[in-house]
Amino acid sequence: MEQAVSAGVTRLVAMGVDLERSRGAVACAHRYEEVFAAVGHHPLEEGEPDVDALRELAKDDMVVAVGEIGLDFEHIGGPERDRQLQRLQEMFSIATDMDLPVSIHNRGAEAELVAAISAHPGIRGVMHYFALGWDWAETFLDLGFYLSFAGLVTRPSRQVLREVVTLCPADRLLLETDSPYGNAQKRMGVANRPAYLVDTAELVAELRGISVPELGELEGANARALFRKLQ
Repeated sequence: MEQAVSAGVTRLVAMGVDLERSRGAVACAHRYEEVFAAVGHHPLEEGEPDVDALRELAKDDMVVAVGEIGLDFEHIGGPERDRQLQRLQEMFSIATDMDLPVSIHNRGAEAELVAAISAHPGIRGVMHYFALGWDWAETFLDLGFYLSFAGLVTRPSRQVLREVVTLCPADRLLLETDSPYGNAQKRMGVANRPAYLVDTAELVAELRGISVPELGELEGANARALFRKLQ
């Protein structure tokens, strides 16, 4: 946290991927003034989500989102598609009940996610670790969602993703680390951490033709608009 604040990263959202780690995210948010929490059940996590317990946890004042949730149809050995879809509906119900945005994990399930989001009018959120081309970006933007970019965009081979960064509307663009994953190209092989968000920010600012401080102001405004309790 000291390194993050020193680097200029002063607001963070710790994501939950099951009940235990959602509780850990909430505890972290109560420990550090810079941290807020999200609660949820990741599509690849084993076991069934305790929906009632997660809904109760989502009432905490430090919870700003339901996530990380979503669909993953590419991971071999993960839960069956029907079960993942059922879990997503359960997580959407918490978000709707608590009037919270969602953070969506997606691998190979674009069409199914579009259908699920479309079936819940008014639900808002962000496509976490966005890695697709502009056609899908535009589709999720049309649904009212934000796009969040991590260190993947710093890979020289990701020219299509860089194009999405330049085309994304200024008021829908977010950055993330996905710590301890998602590192920038220059830190490959090193565990990611919040302070390293600046690595991605430097490239995104360059691609959009603005300064890093200007991007910081933009990101702060976007984060506060989506995660409404994040001030």
